[in-house]
Amino acid sequence: MTRLLAVADSDSYLKWAAGLLDATPEDWVTDLAVVRTPITPSAAQIAAAVSGSRARGEGLPPVLAARQLRRAAERFRPDAVLLACTGPVVDALAAETLAGLRPRPVLVSGLPGISVPATEKAWLFRSGCDLFVVHSGREVAEFSEIGARLGGGGTVALARLPYLDLLARGPAAHSSGGVRDRVVFATQAKVPRRREERERILLALAELGRARPGLDVVVKLRARDDERQTHNERHHYERLWAAMEAEGRVPAGAVRFAAGPMHEHLSRAAGFVTVSSTAALEAIAGHVPLLVLSDFGVSAEMINLVFEGSGCLGTLDDLVKADFRAPAEEWCRANYFHDSSAGDWTGRVAALAAAARAGTLEPARSLLDGPEHEAARRRARLRLEVPPRVLRYGYRTKRRMRRVLKALRATAPR
Repeated sequence: MTRLLAVADSDSYLKWAAGLLDATPEDWVTDLAVVRTPITPSAAQIAAAVSGSRARGEGLPPVLAARQLRRAAERFRPDAVLLACTGPVVDALAAETLAGLRPRPVLVSGLPGISVPATEKAWLFRSGCDLFVVHSGREVAEFSEIGARLGGGGTVALARLPYLDLLARGPAAHSSGGVRDRVVFATQAKVPRRREERERILLALAELGRARPGLDVVVKLRARDDERQTHNERHHYERLWAAMEAEGRVPAGAVRFAAGPMHEHLSRAAGFVTVSSTAALEAIAGHVPLLVLSDFGVSAEMINLVFEGSGCLGTLDDLVKADFRAPAEEWCRANYFHDSSAGDWTGRVAALAAAARAGTLEPARSLLDGPEHEAARRRARLRLEVPPRVLRYGYRTKRRMRRVLKALRATAPR
């Protein structure tokens, strides 16, 4: 039996952690918690993230401060801890908050979605962990190469993305009665970056709704405008739509905005569209035709490079025509849709835990140890130790002071 504690810090990482816990062997004992940071999800986001998982049946996971998390880990005495968090928080938890736990747990981390191309930054922040979990053979190869080149860290393991089977097994699979009357646009906080690019997407969705009056066009939000998410979203789609509607650029009610679990929206979807989102893989798993928009580029910066060769890339013009596609089978086999039996992450965790109990597991060497990284760790520690409201007030005050100083410099005599 293995005891696994999972810790998440944001909505996307929480959804990933809950799904991975569902994939563990039946005899494992698992627990799930959210560590409090400035990007802690709201209660509604937490409920949506664990919807359809075993974690939901046990009640919502608690939100704990760093010191509370340490005490919870001491009580639970895990064989392994899954640090399902953003990079700086993973590093701070591994190096400080959870350091020195006895018995010594295996530290596991990873990334919650599409991770192509692999990045050195993701590896650096997680190099203090014994196991790094990713979700395709391509990702395993790319991160293994980075690890061999940079050193530090542990080994790379393969898992099946936990969201991919929710649509087939969850109650939402049968709730729509076979009705497919919805087009779902999945937003991405980071891309596209420019306001006018996001407005072009909303205009195309409005045109789609106008051309097909019986179609429910839904913008599926990761977070409402007043909620936090893993990445900051400068131009929130719901706020943009309100401004465009007030200007008369889009008709009222042509598009609907909604949150909640993605698999529930996909259960009624006739089509799915995104610029870049792991939800595209959920759509493929649910046999929902889709479009990955290429109008703003296909690149690592747009986080959609992996969809080259999938047959799913298309344009806003294709969206207006509702020209959704099915992916190429060969692409699916190479990207995320490997058989679940190929995954080795639970076996790796169990083996590492056995080595830790025997006292033969060498600690992973973090590449961020050393005085040159102390300032970065101190900033991450603040995210864990200072209450989010206080930290956000400090950030706002600092920004205001910068604006005042800039104005004074601009008006000062030369």
